[in-house]
Amino acid sequence: MTPALLEPSQLEALMSSHIETFPDFPEPGVLFRDITPLLRDPEAFRAIIGHWGAVLPKEIDLVVGVEARGFVLGAPLALSLGAGFVPARKAGKLPGSPRSISYDLEYGSAEIEIGVDSLPRGTRIVVVDDLLATGGTAAATIELVREFDVELLGVSFLLELEGLGGRDRLPAGVPVTALSTVPN
Repeated sequence: MTPALLEPSQLEALMSSHIETFPDFPEPGVLFRDITPLLRDPEAFRAIIGHWGAVLPKEIDLVVGVEARGFVLGAPLALSLGAGFVPARKAGKLPGSPRSISYDLEYGSAEIEIGVDSLPRGTRIVVVDDLLATGGTAAATIELVREFDVELLGVSFLLELEGLGGRDRLPAGVPVTALSTVPN
């Protein structure tokens, strides 16, 4: 798949027609963004992945996808870039002695892990996920990735929710991109 930029109007049309919003899920007051319609449409999915690959740095060695939707998006994105893929998993899902980090969420706490040999020193990586909301998971993933002594080229999202301050919670100096920004 050759990365190809979409016109802004094409990108907006694909995103708005292929991402559904469900109010009050999983709890009252939350607007859940469902990417299933995008994943279900191979032409739209291919176009979004191609566009995403075209806006990221070209020198990426590995894409780190955050569980779980970051896996679904990160693996084809890595293929489109000619890069490898590494999952950042929920605690207890990786064998051996993975590196892990605990972090707080707006509704509790969580822990993520990366296999101890997954990110060789000096590897050029980008972290991807579906959604930037409050930034807790992304900030923790960045902190964990930095323990590996890699070159973090940035963190990128399919969607960014406005007004939740997620971008502000990420470490200064880390390039942040989102394909689309939507109201919360």
